[in-house]
Amino acid sequence: MSILPGRDWWTGLPPAAGAAVMATGIISVGLHLTGHAAASLAALVVAAVLWLVLAADFTTRLLGDRGRFRAEADTPAALTAVAATTVIGARLSQQGWQTAATVLLVLAALLWPGLLFNVLRHWRRRMPGAAFLGCVATQGLSLLAASLADAEHQDPLARAAMAGFCLGLLLYLAALFRFDLREVVGGAGDHWVAGGALSISALAGSKLTASPVWTGSAHTTLRTVTLALLALSLVWYVVLLTAELGHPRPRYDIRRWATVFPLGMTATACLSVADPAGVAWLRPLGEVLLWIAVGAWLLTFAALIAAHLTAGGRAAHR
Repeated sequence: MSILPGRDWWTGLPPAAGAAVMATGIISVGLHLTGHAAASLAALVVAAVLWLVLAADFTTRLLGDRGRFRAEADTPAALTAVAATTVIGARLSQQGWQTAATVLLVLAALLWPGLLFNVLRHWRRRMPGAAFLGCVATQGLSLLAASLADAEHQDPLARAAMAGFCLGLLLYLAALFRFDLREVVGGAGDHWVAGGALSISALAGSKLTASPVWTGSAHTTLRTVTLALLALSLVWYVVLLTAELGHPRPRYDIRRWATVFPLGMTATACLSVADPAGVAWLRPLGEVLLWIAVGAWLLTFAALIAAHLTAGGRAAHR
């Protein structure tokens, strides 16, 4: 039995696999913010390789299997393509690679409207946590645009980021009314995006708050909204963690990467909000939450390997 995947393994990955890129990328961002440069770069390399694999699969489906592409483009998980691209772009901008980050912003912006429209057309009542990916993808664009606006001193881009930020909040509210609350105690992993969407909103808000474009009452309002979003994301964190402890779900599911992403995003939001909001204690809290996220990433990766080995063993005995 070989533990290595087959030659065409990457052509069978579901859209939900994009959450693995999102989780790895945001942990890389958090590690960079805490001064762990080597570990951050290692995580960035892993995230970039995963992104390239998923991009190849996305392109293959688009060009060679339009039926599968259309079917998967209607699901909320398809928006991980946009979210993952913006998270990688934000990390590249953080590294100082603004040209590469700009390319990813353009790519994500081109993908976003079509995918979002398809997903919203197929929304229904009582949806899983993936419903919040519309907010996540939109706030990812806001985050990356705000990061580039700050690095390149582009005021129009900062205003575009603000528009995306406001739209993302509206999408969150729309998803909240469709979210099946039973997922909190029975979800397979993506129910954590209910909190992660608020965390990425707070992270985008922190970038906008730090921008010199917004002054006076606009800056005060942004700071207040950002802190409120972060507080709500921390409430979700406690609620979801309590539900996990009360109703353990140890079996591996690919949607567990959508649990790791909010864990890393909440930690990174705390780290990023601390300085522009002037709340110093958020930084040590963010550092603690970051290591929890790193631990969750390692556990999820170990569960993935174990599940693969188990599946391989069963196949060998047939």
